[in-house]
Amino acid sequence: MHIVSLAGGIGGARFLRGLRATEPDSTITVIGNTGDDITLFGLRVCPDLDTVMYTLGNGIDEEQGWGRAKESHVVKEELAAYRMEPQWFGLGDRDFATHIVRSQMLAAGYPLSQITKALCTRWQPGVRLLPMSDDRCETHVVIEDEHGKRAVHFQEWWVRLRASVPAQSFALVGADTAKPAPGVLEAVEDADVVILPPSNPVVSIGTILQVPGIRDALTAKTVVGVSPIIGGAPVRGMADACLTAIGVETSAQAVLELYGSDLIDGWLVAEEDEGVALDGVRVVARPILMHDAEAAAGIARTALDLALELAR
Repeated sequence: MHIVSLAGGIGGARFLRGLRATEPDSTITVIGNTGDDITLFGLRVCPDLDTVMYTLGNGIDEEQGWGRAKESHVVKEELAAYRMEPQWFGLGDRDFATHIVRSQMLAAGYPLSQITKALCTRWQPGVRLLPMSDDRCETHVVIEDEHGKRAVHFQEWWVRLRASVPAQSFALVGADTAKPAPGVLEAVEDADVVILPPSNPVVSIGTILQVPGIRDALTAKTVVGVSPIIGGAPVRGMADACLTAIGVETSAQAVLELYGSDLIDGWLVAEEDEGVALDGVRVVARPILMHDAEAAAGIARTALDLALELAR
């Protein structure tokens, strides 16, 4: 079986670990969000791709869900001593190596998809990890603060400001001219089913869907999504701040409507959201909190079984 999954960061990576555990003999292609990518200290950082790679490659810091395990921060401290900015985005010493390799390969002319494949040769994540695009796309956020109305990189809004300044809008810079990375559309076309993990529907899954051609390709497939909202609150992170910025309620119902019945065939929600409904979509209520690896595998199994049933 060939399964395609779209993924953002921590929630997506943990779900994928469960999916891989419950379906070890299947081919899993992961299309990763690159809208969060940023250049820091001359190095290209791809947070979501790296979180998936480290998590599935057993190198992640399990407690925080991102970055490397057994990390140190000597380089960060030295950069701070030189008063180098930004100091609000901390990179660990082990993590720096990944960004150095990526940046050197980019400078040599390799596309991000080939670089990601090369990095995965070390980590052996057990899935095929593809960036949504080789083209540079970055999510920027329009805010208004003491400096006036301005656009900042998503990472500054998310990490430095902790989404405390309300977002007025989001813009995926470069999306109009971007193309899906090589293999993305082919993977979707060959997929038996597509699974959307409980990643941020605005700046993770929603960003991937903005790359021209990807959403259209997905509408031809059986797609099952797992709600990132339980009982009116995000499972993790600040998805509520993102949803508010685009005028969408923080609920499993509203996220389903945001995706739309043209895209979603099945929707897995928490038991407290059992009343969610949308014409043309099969809604199933089950426990969906990924409190450990076993729970993640169970949720992934339920989502996959629903997709296979709908695909018949």
